[in-house]
Amino acid sequence: MDTSDYLGGLFSPATQSMLAESAKMFITLFTELSLLFLVISFLVALINQKLPAEKIQKLLGAQRGRGYITAAGLGAVTPFCSCSTIPMLIGLLKAQAGFGPTMTFLFTSPLLNPIVIALFVPVLGLEVTLWYAALALTASIIAGVLLQHFKFDRFIRQEMLTSPASSCSSGCDDSKEDSATRCCSKAPKKKPSIWAKAWEESWSLFRSMFPYMLIAMVIGALVHGFIPADFFAQVASADNPAAVPTAALIGIPLYIRVTALLPLVGSFVAKGVSMGAVIALVIGSGGASLPEVIMLKRLFYWPLLIAFLAVIFSMAVVGGFAFNHLIL
Repeated sequence: MDTSDYLGGLFSPATQSMLAESAKMFITLFTELSLLFLVISFLVALINQKLPAEKIQKLLGAQRGRGYITAAGLGAVTPFCSCSTIPMLIGLLKAQAGFGPTMTFLFTSPLLNPIVIALFVPVLGLEVTLWYAALALTASIIAGVLLQHFKFDRFIRQEMLTSPASSCSSGCDDSKEDSATRCCSKAPKKKPSIWAKAWEESWSLFRSMFPYMLIAMVIGALVHGFIPADFFAQVASADNPAAVPTAALIGIPLYIRVTALLPLVGSFVAKGVSMGAVIALVIGSGGASLPEVIMLKRLFYWPLLIAFLAVIFSMAVVGGFAFNHLIL
């Protein structure tokens, strides 16, 4: 009895199809997120070496109101998904950028960028796009201000923001007379290039995050493979009074980019899904995802992680009801 016959006896054709879809999604996530994480963290490490920390602190300082505007603008021009914002987030925190503006960037980047806007206009029209952009920007800035005001920055794991020490500096003691311990003073010092330092920092961060990324990829792939495409249309129909919060709750665990979701809007509406529920799904799935939450748990303590999810859920629900009752 070969493997295919054995699996056929264990799983129905539908289950086998879902497993195959999950495996395909896992390979996509593994390749995409690993490459994106390494590339983005490498580029951020280079920027942090080239751009003085004082400059970043001045541009994105929490004490300056314009820091929030700058952070929202930075998020609006960086085409990151919810997971690929994390290396940039860590880089900004390492450079001691203002906590509130940094969180504003985290909320804005996956929801509002040139690619999203370019798809929003032809799919939903200019008026809806402008309202959506105003909602995303305003809610992100308010959330950043409130998180800063209530000092949620104390819930960041500071050990994640320390750079790896070089092998020489960590093993030397110049105060001792033993020649074997005076490697730094005796041996010729060869300063590593900025490229080598950036790679060392990005690789160290990747290794630290990889176990969480792997768990996130497996769960994200299984969720993607085992949730039917029509499930959302069934539970978020226009005649369901809880359609908007339901759509927000469904969206948050999913790993779906806004750019991948928008082309499906027409089919959702044709199946009776309200526009408010669609907007709630867009914000919920774009602003957060189960893989992102698992990765953020490596950086945030529970109070900040719960606050992050509460902001995304609130933004999705308020936006959904606003589109249903005030705009459309």
